[in-house]
Amino acid sequence: MGIDMRLYLTDGAALNQILEMDWNNLILKMDDHSMRPLRPKKDAKMNREFDIDCEAEFLDLSEQIEGTGTVREVLSANSAYAALLKLVEWASIGYWEAWEGRCFLYLENGLDRPIPNVEEMYSSLLWDDLRLALSSVGESEFSEKVCADWMQRRKELGETLDENKDPRIIPTFEAHDKNARLLHYTINQTQYAQILGRDHLEPKEWGHGDWNLGNILDS
Repeated sequence: MGIDMRLYLTDGAALNQILEMDWNNLILKMDDHSMRPLRPKKDAKMNREFDIDCEAEFLDLSEQIEGTGTVREVLSANSAYAALLKLVEWASIGYWEAWEGRCFLYLENGLDRPIPNVEEMYSSLLWDDLRLALSSVGESEFSEKVCADWMQRRKELGETLDENKDPRIIPTFEAHDKNARLLHYTINQTQYAQILGRDHLEPKEWGHGDWNLGNILDS
């Protein structure tokens, strides 16, 4: 399996409210499910882990964390960035996700320029530019551009576009269309904190600026 890029839409107010709670109180509320009414409502267009799974994974991580005080203080004292990332997920309305290799296609077409390497795809400046670019183009226009570029790249590689010769053509086209449309939708939800990362990236490195997980705990 390839590496996935993931972009959370996080309710910043909800996350900050959690971080100012008493640590032991949060553990109790996660354990008895009484935090659920405070979780932001899931966006119907997006994916999100079920409450019970998110709670269980957070509680598993919390077993390795010791201390008293606010959630922020305890997580900071333990450098518990993985637990913070789980709280980011809990405080999010959902996430956009795609294979990292395919993300060149989406981001390059959003920006109208090539991206030199994988690391550049995660830079804060690139995502600032992408938000600006996708705010001025329609969802369908962006998707059509992505799919047209994908077909052109296949032609240049000598690959067929005949679905009778390659049964993966239609499913792959549909996946690019869906991913492009959902990226456009997600990145334009600017009322939420957009916290970006990928599989196997250290939790401390997720997010940018004030919403970088390292900055949240270390500032």
